[in-house]
Amino acid sequence: MTVAERAEELVRSRVPFVHATVVRAQRPASAHAGDTAVIRSDGVIDGFVGGTCAESSVREYGLMALSTREPLLLRIVPGEQVPQASEEGAVTVANPCLSGGSVEIFLEPRVPAPRMLVVGDSPIAEALGALGGPLGFAVERVAGEDAAPSADDAALVVASHGQGEEPALTAALRLGVPYVGLIASRIRGAAVLAALDVTDEQRSRVRSPAGLDIGARTAGEIALSVLAQLVAERRAAERRPPPPARAVDPVCGMTVAAVGATPHVTLDGVSTWFCGPGCRTAFLADPAGHAPAS
Repeated sequence: MTVAERAEELVRSRVPFVHATVVRAQRPASAHAGDTAVIRSDGVIDGFVGGTCAESSVREYGLMALSTREPLLLRIVPGEQVPQASEEGAVTVANPCLSGGSVEIFLEPRVPAPRMLVVGDSPIAEALGALGGPLGFAVERVAGEDAAPSADDAALVVASHGQGEEPALTAALRLGVPYVGLIASRIRGAAVLAALDVTDEQRSRVRSPAGLDIGARTAGEIALSVLAQLVAERRAAERRPPPPARAVDPVCGMTVAAVGATPHVTLDGVSTWFCGPGCRTAFLADPAGHAPAS
């Protein structure tokens, strides 16, 4: 499978990843401009953007870019000292393992748009679909009986005028979907909520009538009020993934990502991480000689 095919597969599966592209390489670097790879959230790298030593830095800063969701230009230079200060949107790292030739790699995080499941074919459901896309949501419209919410969904909004409401709402509440809304009058909405087979705490999470009180009357205005409420609540609860754990290779001194895909060894219950297999082999030959000073 090519890197492009792997990226397309991850996009279809709604799996976050980082697309890495070599934009500049100096001889004798093994990478060439145009080489690409994808870095998944577990640190696994598919493709080629440099040898083992460069790969360690690509993994570390690729996971960092995925955490911040900000693109980054990574410059990897040989040696032990960084020759220039980092700048906004770019970072330069010294790699003592690099045989020679600096490499510049553009790291682009690809995070799937949050999915918003809209139940129903009413004018309000249509308006939610039309307005949700420009606001960055992946809107899927389904009939009530076909609703299959996921715990990763951003929202489920029922706008079906009584068709398939209870199963969709129940499933979303049990999965913990953050925003669950019901388009209904207060009287009918209360009756629907009372019939749900969920706990009182789960029932209390349903926004009904869904949307901010902006005096909305038309389908478009009601959809706008729902999306405004959704955006406000998402921003208030927004949390970025924590930055990846990092460790120092005791052999060469490089900082590396402390994830399963990084070469490592566990001795006496203590895990030690390395930039590549070479440093791991050197450590295993003399663990005591590479132990940090106490």
